[in-house]
Amino acid sequence: MHAQAKKLPINDQLLQDSIYKSNKKKVLNFSMKDFDALFFDFFNRKNDPNIVLTKVEFYSYTVQIAAFSDRLASLYPDQKQVAAQNKETWLSESYEDYLQYKASQKK
Repeated sequence: MHAQAKKLPINDQLLQDSIYKSNKKKVLNFSMKDFDALFFDFFNRKNDPNIVLTKVEFYSYTVQIAAFSDRLASLYPDQKQVAAQNKETWLSESYEDYLQYKASQKK
């Protein structure tokens, strides 16, 4: 995959790579409506104090959101740099950080 801003554990990177490869084609065919639904579902589930996503669920969301940046880059070539930065940001989302965030919600 691509260089990441923050190094994730190798197992997390391998999981991301697997999710990316198995979802890339589907995500590249997403409409904006599909993407919005995915994004808001992730946002709502991430912020719901009663839900803790599994590692696979967490990375399924973040990797698909990152992969959508490839679609945006192809649709809007003048936005390639922004799309690449967004992709890198989403791929650097850490499950460990997410778990710490969830723990802080309970305080």
